[in-house]
Amino acid sequence: MMRMLGALLLGVLPVAAQAQVDPAEAFGARESIQSIRLSPDARQIAYVAPSQGQGSTLYTVDLASGASRPSTRADGRGQRLDSCSWVSNARLLCLVSGMVDINGQPARATRLVALNADGSDVKQLGQRESFYQRYTSLFGGTVIDWLPGDNGAILLGQEFVPEQRVNTRLERRERGFGVVRVDTVTGATRRVEEPRLNAVEYISDGRGNVRIMGMQPPRGATGMAGNQIVYSYRLPGASEWRPLGSYDVMTREGFNPFAVDANLNAAYGLEKLNGRSALYRLALDGSGRREMLMSNEAVDVDELIRIGRSGRVVGASYATDRRYAVYFDPEIRRIAEIITRSLGGQLIIRFVDASQDESKLLVWAGRDTDPGRYYLYDKASRRLEELMLSRPQLEGVQLAAVRPITYRAADGTMVPGYLTLPPGSNGRGLPAIVMPHGGPGARDEWGFDWLAQFYANRGYAVLQPNYRGSSGYGDAWYQNNGFQSWRTAIGDVNDAGRWLVSQGIADPAKLAIVGWSYGGYAALQSEVVDPGLFKAVVAVAPVTDLATLVKDSAAFSNYRLVRSFVGTGPHLREGSPAQNVGKIKVPVLLFHGDMDLNVGINQSRIMQDRLRGAGAQSELVIYSGLDHQLEDSLARADMLRRSDAFLRKALKIQ
Repeated sequence: MMRMLGALLLGVLPVAAQAQVDPAEAFGARESIQSIRLSPDARQIAYVAPSQGQGSTLYTVDLASGASRPSTRADGRGQRLDSCSWVSNARLLCLVSGMVDINGQPARATRLVALNADGSDVKQLGQRESFYQRYTSLFGGTVIDWLPGDNGAILLGQEFVPEQRVNTRLERRERGFGVVRVDTVTGATRRVEEPRLNAVEYISDGRGNVRIMGMQPPRGATGMAGNQIVYSYRLPGASEWRPLGSYDVMTREGFNPFAVDANLNAAYGLEKLNGRSALYRLALDGSGRREMLMSNEAVDVDELIRIGRSGRVVGASYATDRRYAVYFDPEIRRIAEIITRSLGGQLIIRFVDASQDESKLLVWAGRDTDPGRYYLYDKASRRLEELMLSRPQLEGVQLAAVRPITYRAADGTMVPGYLTLPPGSNGRGLPAIVMPHGGPGARDEWGFDWLAQFYANRGYAVLQPNYRGSSGYGDAWYQNNGFQSWRTAIGDVNDAGRWLVSQGIADPAKLAIVGWSYGGYAALQSEVVDPGLFKAVVAVAPVTDLATLVKDSAAFSNYRLVRSFVGTGPHLREGSPAQNVGKIKVPVLLFHGDMDLNVGINQSRIMQDRLRGAGAQSELVIYSGLDHQLEDSLARADMLRRSDAFLRKALKIQ
């Protein structure tokens, strides 16, 4: 029943009618659940679903009756509704964002808003804004502690902005990041941690006690953010801070804390072991006692598994050929096993939320051939009830299996990746796409990928390489990141194409490359390195000029970090496709949103101008009002449709 309820709420076509849906529309549709949460008493869910354009709507659903109502919405242009969570059984807290102008440059600002489940009594949390503020804060705050049992109160990490007034004592002089206790019903606040100028992080124990603080001092006199976050901790019940350690955001050296366990009086965090991130537990009793809980000899441990409103740590995970979870909590381990047996086959499970007493769990489960479904699990009855689909437009559509593979790079290194073949294909002599991921500080994983699945649906073999420069495999694999070590990264990407041909999977005359963000950069730079290997290039929101990428961050406090990440020297020119367009001889199709804050639209405009100047065949498609992710179903469908038509023409596919 609940699955049909979700379909009706989202206006999903019946399965029998879905065969008529355009594949570009079905695969390009935004995921139907942007965020979903379970009320403390487990009687309601609240979820944010996409609406027209970039818009989103918050719905609340009574789980007993199935009654649903929209609570609030945002059009996605003026404001964006990003996520909502329950602060009590009657009240929600939502993260909203919007575009602002900072010294002539667009930026996205966030705010936290509390409202009743029916959409009434809206209150913005955080410092009240005024005309006299000395600068505009882009940060609307973050929840440090949901204060389970306090019925609507939270601990809020808040930026304090000073004011400048003339001939008055009413101005606010505090500046920095502090913590306040906020009653989301009345709006009343109480100072918990005084604002500190260089504070960037506070971690509570899930019971209302702030136990860890992170400070990030600027580097030199420039005011630019430094590399080091210096952490301090408190003994239980104490007020003074003690040194805990430091963490370097560039090199990832040191202990990086993520959670505090009140029962064990210890912090969970990641720290390198033999060049790879491992999970440690560090006592917060002054003894300095530390315990290594989990590591892997091939990859980083990179994710904590947390349960409930207190964020209780119950396990951790890592990704090799696929993601594997290790549960420290025996009950949660048993529940994961029950769900896996019930749903069958290889499965990815995420514990999304829990009731106040953790008797009921909101769970997401999916796999490569299933975009995912949300379930409610009842511990007492051991009943698993399906609630909603992540991508109802694809229900009944045959999806392609994803197979982990490795291939040999030119220097003999074995590079991991994921191969997706068209459903029903024999895997021989196909039109094929190499699809490098973005980042470059990221990696691909086994599971559903809407972009790869679309191209597989259209008859292409798709290979997603985790080239050197990808994160998740430790320092030796990451090297100096995919920009400074671009020759190695792009070499691995090109060797992925050669492997497809050598295995007989790809027709060498029908081999293309498609990428988004850094992946778009890699797609373009691959042609600079090895002209003609790929017969067509599709680049979405690509970096094209490294010097411009650094220059575009000059107005922001992270400028020094960006400059250090990208580096200086000859590689800024040699590793920039816009500086080497004369080597690109194949057709190029570019897509970019003109409100992209990650990679500015000027990157694609520079590339298009220079390609045209060099006489290359190229086209730039600009989506007005869209950002880096192109969060608009119609725009994504248009991008898929155009790219497919472009590839079919360039590769001469009948």
